[in-house]
Amino acid sequence: MSWLAVLVLVLVVVQIIAALFSVWQKDLLLAALGTSAISVVLSVLFYLLQAPDVALTEAAIGVALSTIIFVIAIKKTDRYEE
Repeated sequence: MSWLAVLVLVLVVVQIIAALFSVWQKDLLLAALGTSAISVVLSVLFYLLQAPDVALTEAAIGVALSTIIFVIAIKKTDRYEE
């Protein structure tokens, strides 16, 4: 098994853990940060799959813009889910 396959496997496991963290989190701000972590890992995976344009788009939209929109929306509502 090559080092690239091991790295991809580790990144997929990290992405699954971040997704489960986001789903089970009661604090909506932490859940939004969990989805941001998912996007960061996905961006790295796209780069490893030799798609740097898609990786940059995911980093710009998925990490930056979506997280900012989530944080603004959470600040205008209740932070914790009941």
